[in-house]
Amino acid sequence: MNFRMEKIMKTQTSFIDLTERPPRGFRVRLGNYVILARMPDKGRATLARKNGEYNYNSGTDQHLVRFLGFDPEALLKELADGKGDGEMPGWVQANSKTPRAPWEIEGWSAFMERRGPDSDAETLALFAEYLGKFSKTREDVKTWFEAIELDDYVSFGGRA
Repeated sequence: MNFRMEKIMKTQTSFIDLTERPPRGFRVRLGNYVILARMPDKGRATLARKNGEYNYNSGTDQHLVRFLGFDPEALLKELADGKGDGEMPGWVQANSKTPRAPWEIEGWSAFMERRGPDSDAETLALFAEYLGKFSKTREDVKTWFEAIELDDYVSFGGRA
């Protein structure tokens, strides 16, 4: 296979069309990191101009970026070059300003899964308003991940 054909194949990585379905959920772990599986889904869809209303390097993505201290634009370049999911955990660890031990990754990921709105009135009101867009009756949704995943579900035809 010639170089040109290899380059074309590398840049035609499969992606999820985010105008047709949501990216993977936040709790889907890649290398034991929450958020990390969802971020490449949004990045690849952005590169293919099929990201719909999803934003790569969103506020939620920024939690992972800050935890590790990597450049999200450099990650996007790696995705454009065809880097696959199996290479993501190693890449973020190698390109992190703050490489993390496995116990730190586990602790941070577990915290993020349980993270709800802060207890101040303003944040609680924001959370209630956001959740209210998708359901007026769901009392079981307590975390940001649950609320955003409900948004994903409802946005693609599900009922709350």
